[in-house]
Amino acid sequence: MAKIAFLGAGSLGFGRRLVSDILSFPELADGTIHLMDPSAERLGFIRSLSDRMVEHAGLPTEIESSTDRDSALDGADYVIVSIRVGEGMGPEALDVRIPYEVGGLRQTVSDTVGVGGVMKGLRTIPAMLDIARDMERLCPRALMLNYTNPMSMIMWAVSEATSITSIGLCHSVQNTARELSGYMGVDLGSLTYKVAGINHMAWFLDLELDGEDLYPALRACLDDDEIVAKDRVRFDIFRHFGWFVTESSRHMAEYVPYYMRDEAEMERVGVTSRTGEQMAGQHETRSKQRAAAQAKVLADPPEIARSNEYGAQIIHAMETDTALTVYGNVPNTGLITNLPDDCSVEVPCLVNRAGLHPCYVGALPPQLAGLCRTNANMQELVVRAVLDEDRDSVYHAAMLDPNTSSQLSLPKIRECMDLLMEAQRDLLPAGLRTQ
Repeated sequence: MAKIAFLGAGSLGFGRRLVSDILSFPELADGTIHLMDPSAERLGFIRSLSDRMVEHAGLPTEIESSTDRDSALDGADYVIVSIRVGEGMGPEALDVRIPYEVGGLRQTVSDTVGVGGVMKGLRTIPAMLDIARDMERLCPRALMLNYTNPMSMIMWAVSEATSITSIGLCHSVQNTARELSGYMGVDLGSLTYKVAGINHMAWFLDLELDGEDLYPALRACLDDDEIVAKDRVRFDIFRHFGWFVTESSRHMAEYVPYYMRDEAEMERVGVTSRTGEQMAGQHETRSKQRAAAQAKVLADPPEIARSNEYGAQIIHAMETDTALTVYGNVPNTGLITNLPDDCSVEVPCLVNRAGLHPCYVGALPPQLAGLCRTNANMQELVVRAVLDEDRDSVYHAAMLDPNTSSQLSLPKIRECMDLLMEAQRDLLPAGLRTQ
């Protein structure tokens, strides 16, 4: 009878999806799901939805909810985390608007890398460390399953600064496998693959169908303009570096220095920069989506369905001792030999009742390791900025970021970070609030 705490359960997407995933496993039905969110309104919605799912399916699952984190964590066996820090999308809008006003910096997602990723790390890592330290006090043996970005920075900090066992979960591997099967016209269920790297920059090192190497078929897609047009940045990276990466073209464009510094190049690969107005409008859009979802819950019995997310699958595997392989973000304890020790790497992980068993990969092709290291350098400095409360590390993180350094001078980068830290000073660790 496992207790699953879900922090940030009011998330419009993950809240519904992950609760449904858990309830889809009959072996987990006799457990407890404790939903926690600081917003009573969002919490009420997901609690109502969860109660209706349990009632409609006739399940014995206990649904609990609170705005208090301690009660959610007390005695938990698993802790799912999906949080964001700040009101609405205000901080994210600043992350985009201020750098553009200062130096014309173009960003696409501004979430896990770049100036936006640095600032989100500074806001979010302290909150995640607070959660992990509360887990040390209330459920020290629980497994943290984190869905919060910036994934690599968070997992690096949590593993370094706390004793909690944790894994960072994303859906980029599963989603890319589905996309690749579509590009090549092969059955997704028959694909086998090995992927490794860092979150959002992991690489399909092996890609097979019934023992046959599919990379020749994937290379043939480079000659099909219609296919390439669907995923221009990733196919461009594939053409020049030889391997296919896990994150979308929109993300990948700002993980490297090649695309965003030149508007003609952006047009060639079909990416556009994000604006502060778009980020601010996203909050209103989400509010409308939540209202529509609430209306649907009241009108129709909610169905239980299983997504491709790994969280519930991991819990099921550990509770039932069912062998499972997932892709997770874990500390690099020699797993990828040409990436920095202790950085967060995304590798295959075996799961059973004994827990998580990350798999040794060895060395990535050197050009891929080089690309990953450019992002890991920035991630390390954000972690150092938070753990050591070192403002210089904030500047250095932004200065080493590939997309930022391709567009802005060093003085402009420093000016951007000073303005952003001042605008968001109440959301930052105390040692980073003054120059």
